[in-house]
Amino acid sequence: MKIHEYQAKQLMAERGIAVPLGKVATSAEEAVAAVAPLVADSGNPVIVVKSQIHAGGRGKGRFKEHPELGGVNVVTDGISGGVAAAEEKVRQLATEMLGSTLVTIQTGEEGKKVSTLYIEQGIDIASELYLSVLLDRAQSRLIVMASTEGGMEIEKVAEETPELILRETIDPAIGLADFQAARLALGLGLSNDATKNFKKFVTALSRAAVDWDADLIEINPLVVTTDGGVMALDGKMAFDDNALFRHPDIAAMRDESEEDPAELEAKASGLSYITLDGTIGCLVNGAGLAMATMDTIKHVGGEPANFLDVGGGANAEQVAKAFRIITADPNVKGIFVNIFGGIMQCDVIATGIVEAVKEVGLEVPLVVRLEGTNVELGRQIIDESDVDVITAEDMKDGAQKIVELAS
Repeated sequence: MKIHEYQAKQLMAERGIAVPLGKVATSAEEAVAAVAPLVADSGNPVIVVKSQIHAGGRGKGRFKEHPELGGVNVVTDGISGGVAAAEEKVRQLATEMLGSTLVTIQTGEEGKKVSTLYIEQGIDIASELYLSVLLDRAQSRLIVMASTEGGMEIEKVAEETPELILRETIDPAIGLADFQAARLALGLGLSNDATKNFKKFVTALSRAAVDWDADLIEINPLVVTTDGGVMALDGKMAFDDNALFRHPDIAAMRDESEEDPAELEAKASGLSYITLDGTIGCLVNGAGLAMATMDTIKHVGGEPANFLDVGGGANAEQVAKAFRIITADPNVKGIFVNIFGGIMQCDVIATGIVEAVKEVGLEVPLVVRLEGTNVELGRQIIDESDVDVITAEDMKDGAQKIVELAS
């Protein structure tokens, strides 16, 4: 589960992790009302107006309706014109940004509609850094990543100058050790107060990541201020869905308007579904088999349109729901059902498929491979229906057939 920047900063502030002062706004009036208190509390006449969407690259993004505007805009009118001038500029920006569609490198061309803004104090920045705490699945541990290239896409830095990325593995028994924090500070070229403040910051952040069951906390940029302070100028967080029962306060921050409706519908039905960019819809039981199916589709020249695991105990109604979700994707040009019946019985899958096809219709090719418990009964159910199905002998045969038919 992802949350917005303002929510991430709220969580960090509660843990004593330094963040700028800011206020949430969902209307131009609320945005304007935030200006005077922020200027008074911070003593800085500069105000930053930030779009709140679940996507990176907001600063470099552009609004479809207002291509001259980025997703993050710095208001300096208050320097010469005072609070009134800053308020007027913030009103103009908020009016244009709210309700408009922001396109970034991570949203794709369709972009995302902005319904919330974060109005934040300006910061006197001496330098920008990159910092994240994330799950390294290869080690089964959290790691800290840091770089002097703050504000840059970390993927680009990793590709072009990987030597600029520092890494420290967090020992789950003791957390991030003091010498590791010191080594990171040295590698980032920090000194004096900045070193002390960075060590405090990264230690608190790594401890919070463990406590929150976070998969990712990314701060880009992490800024060093002109007085040696260290502060999170941005904040991106993602949490392990399976651990949210331990964190009802974080679970309450979920913004379903930012999530894929199909994935939400699948989750409500007890299905594991993720939308991908390909054209071959996949309906599979078991996460491992689903991964193998997608790999096989790619191996024979196709691209999977989704990951969909109906699980080992799905009923005919859930299978029908899964089928409806797949067929609702306009990018799907063919469907491959690949079932190995163990706990999940092949006749249940067959019944669900027949019911779904009769309800929603079938406008794309359908290839079905069934093996395992009640396989003969499952094949009989499909054969005796009027559903136009092509059967496959094995996984590779099925993948080849659906890729050929879909193209």
